[in-house]
Amino acid sequence: MAALAWLLIPLLAAIGAGLWGSWAGRNRKTLGDGTELAGYTRFREAMEKSEKSEQLHTDA
Repeated sequence: MAALAWLLIPLLAAIGAGLWGSWAGRNRKTLGDGTELAGYTRFREAMEKSEKSEQLHTDA
């Protein structure tokens, strides 16, 4: 019985790896560069705002 348990461990690991592989390799909807660039623009604007507010606090 113990040998059967030791054989089930790699079997379950292989099944889990197969499920994970199919999930990781699935086709995802591509959003395109426009969404990515818009996100980067928002990030850059937020960083510029925080930089300006830090300069105001250090000048006072």
